[in-house]
Amino acid sequence: MTARDGPQDRYKAVWLIFFILGLGTLLPWNFFMTAREYFIGRLADPENMDRLWNETGGATSPPSYLQSMFDNFMTLCAMVPLLIFTCLNSFIHQRIPQQIRISGSLVAIGLVFLITAIMVKVAMEPLPFFVFTMISIIFINSFGAILQSSLFGLAGLLPASYTAPIMSGQGLAGTFAALAMIFSIAIGAQQLESYIGYFTTACVAIGLAIFSYILLPRMDFFRYYSMKDKTEYREYHAELETKRDLIKKDEPNGMEQNNSKIIPIRNPDEKPSVLSIFKKLWVMALSVCFVFTVTIGVFPSITAKVLTTLGEGNKWGLYFIPVSCFLMFNVFDWTGRSLTALFTWPGKDSCLLPVMVALRVIFIPLFMLCNVHPRNYLPVVFSHDAWYIIFMIFFSISNGYLASLCMCFGPKKVLAHEAETAGAVMAFFLSLGLALGAAVSFLFQILI
Repeated sequence: MTARDGPQDRYKAVWLIFFILGLGTLLPWNFFMTAREYFIGRLADPENMDRLWNETGGATSPPSYLQSMFDNFMTLCAMVPLLIFTCLNSFIHQRIPQQIRISGSLVAIGLVFLITAIMVKVAMEPLPFFVFTMISIIFINSFGAILQSSLFGLAGLLPASYTAPIMSGQGLAGTFAALAMIFSIAIGAQQLESYIGYFTTACVAIGLAIFSYILLPRMDFFRYYSMKDKTEYREYHAELETKRDLIKKDEPNGMEQNNSKIIPIRNPDEKPSVLSIFKKLWVMALSVCFVFTVTIGVFPSITAKVLTTLGEGNKWGLYFIPVSCFLMFNVFDWTGRSLTALFTWPGKDSCLLPVMVALRVIFIPLFMLCNVHPRNYLPVVFSHDAWYIIFMIFFSISNGYLASLCMCFGPKKVLAHEAETAGAVMAFFLSLGLALGAAVSFLFQILI
């Protein structure tokens, strides 16, 4: 499809809308994850609350059980619903219209953030607050899974290049959340009440995504492709019916004669076997699963518990985790994803790719041997901040690069008509890796 065949995307408005919607799919989870200091502070024993929110932003007493296990439960309550609703969306999309799925999910996520902002001023005991937070995370990631799947389906109506802004928005969501947290710290967000502004920022971003989605059907470029897709769909199936009737009359064996060659006709209504497709791409599927199992196994449940050795009593202690953990991970993860646009090495049939994926397991002991606290068994081997930062750079770049390679190569391992099913299989194993990583994070926490 060339620009002369239809309207152009003036001012890249549709591209920008899909970018904002992509940002909205992962922004809520990243805002919750980056605000861990706020949640951990609210889980302190009431008598220690005032001492916890001091000028250094650090706890002055041993963490409670809820505080020490918050990251693990947060990750588990995020990734398991993500896996479940990614699977359920294949049934939901047939029964619930696209407009309701996308706008409804955005509104629901926005309401959760609004309630979270209000709850900053509501006094609660640690356990009820912990339960409330986990329920909020479950809701956000359940609706986020529906939103993400629906959004990629919507982008499928447009040219292939319009999947890129969704990926760009998702890649920058974590960076945006980390920068918002750093800005909040700079203006005094170590005070409990200041988190109202932080969560309100997320509400504004979700509101912008809702407004963008409302504008989308008004764009000529989007209307043209969405309506044309429906027309082509009807014409395509009408042509197939006519072709089938001719085949039945002329070729009883279901074969078509063409230049003295026998060409088998595939029934377009015949759905590809998921098992047969999995046999073709199982290496890529298991690889992307393992990439995210390793990543979520230590991030943020282990990496966010590393304490600085340079920032005790100064401002660096406030910025260490927001900058060295969350901001650096998201920036270099996005860098790794972007590298796949420049080169795709090793190739889809290379044995080196699964080997590189397997080698990422080394990051698990490396981070566990950093200055993680609390700890009971393992010694601290890499105490200096520089070690942690170096590990984080390679950890995040390899995550973005290898995961993108696997997701790109998976559909290329199958036939063209099997590519859509292959993409769904790869998405399932990606979500499975997230859920497995959340589960094994409890084991890693115990081993430290």
